[in-house]
Amino acid sequence: MQTYAAVVNVPDFPPREKHPTIFNTFDRLNHGEKMQIINDHDPRLLLYQFMMERPEQFEWQYLEEGPETWKVSILRK
Repeated sequence: MQTYAAVVNVPDFPPREKHPTIFNTFDRLNHGEKMQIINDHDPRLLLYQFMMERPEQFEWQYLEEGPETWKVSILRK
């Protein structure tokens, strides 16, 4: 069973707070820790944003891929 330092249920946040909340949570992780995001759609655009803003700092793994729920594990390298 995976252990996560934080879990972000993305639909709980207003649109303008979603990505900042996720990145702030990620930035608080220690190296080697994981967070999980839970979303109601594929967070592919978030992945692209991570690739641009945090290159080489993370590993992204889909745990569940819809159709109603997407779960992603994000490891801080």
